Amino acid sequence: MLKTQIISRVQSSRIVTGIRVFTVLTLMLAMNTSVTAQDPQYSQFYAAPLYLNPAFAGSTGQARAGINYRNQWPSIDANFTTMSAYFDYFIEDKNSGVGAMITRDVEGLAGLQSLSLALQYSYEMKITDQLGFRPGFQAALYNRSINFDKLTFGDQFDPLTGNIIDSESAETFNTGFRKTFVDLSAGGVFFTRVAWLGFSAFHLNQPNQSISGDGNSPLPIKLSVHGGFKFYMKPGVVGNGIYSRNAERSIAPAIQYRHQGKFDQMDLGLYFTFEPLVLGTWYRGVPFKNIDGFVNNESIVLLLGFTKLGAKDAINIGYSFDYTISKLGPGSGGAHEFSLVYTWPMRNPRKPPKDKLIIPCPNF
Repeated sequence: MLKTQIISRVQSSRIVTGIRVFTVLTLMLAMNTSVTAQDPQYSQFYAAPLYLNPAFAGSTGQARAGINYRNQWPSIDANFTTMSAYFDYFIEDKNSGVGAMITRDVEGLAGLQSLSLALQYSYEMKITDQLGFRPGFQAALYNRSINFDKLTFGDQFDPLTGNIIDSESAETFNTGFRKTFVDLSAGGVFFTRVAWLGFSAFHLNQPNQSISGDGNSPLPIKLSVHGGFKFYMKPGVVGNGIYSRNAERSIAPAIQYRHQGKFDQMDLGLYFTFEPLVLGTWYRGVPFKNIDGFVNNESIVLLLGFTKLGAKDAINIGYSFDYTISKLGPGSGGAHEFSLVYTWPMRNPRKPPKDKLIIPCPNF
């Protein structure tokens, strides 16, 4: 009986090993196709403006620094963690915006990692007194790699208990799978004092992102169209006496539609600003386009934001949660996202400011 159990355990371990190896081979095969090439996404896409569109570099007319963090599907192994940090600044004398952004994206199951450093430039044009246009360009350096350290194999398990008894396996893999490439992108945004319409195209040169050997896997172009309208209501008041000032009260419907390779996605929702609080809710999905026979409903997103305006600076803090409504279900853990943005002036205070339009899009 005991011998039978041992044989059964060994066979189970071999099955586990086979599954793991099959998974690795499948993953390596997938890295040489374009169907898995989809960029990370942020629910608070306006809190990651340079990631959304290089034309937003310098769009506040001041200096701005921000941090974004997203943890998607934390309850399952195949989770994704995305982090980015950026800085941008408006050069008033040149009507130009410049920016820099670093982004890191990690897949939890096999340790597939992408790290990028991007530089942006934008130029502001005044078409009429009420209409402006900002074209923008981006050049980025990407580094992608994979780490097999998180995989386990049959020789690491106790054949009787199934517990891991050895942290190292005799299985060996080439861990030097790494790819570095240059990526080019562009975008633009039309705007008035109450509305905006932007478009961006990333990976215009479709660089080869294949990590393994001499494979060829062009990174598909990602297209994004985004816009909205801000309805201003009667302002409120914050502070007392001589320290009192008007506080924004507004409703801003907004939309973003993205296309990359075989993937399409849409964000449609509303931002409610009752300074210092911002509430947001929107739907992500493309209900009129099925994927393998399933309706493309991904999530419902809820946002809570806080805005604090100083005499010259401002800070925005946001938290959002994606409630999964796709076939993956809420058991995936949805997605948690945090943003922190600080804006401050860097211009010469002795020079009178130019009368310029500011893009009215939300900060979250």
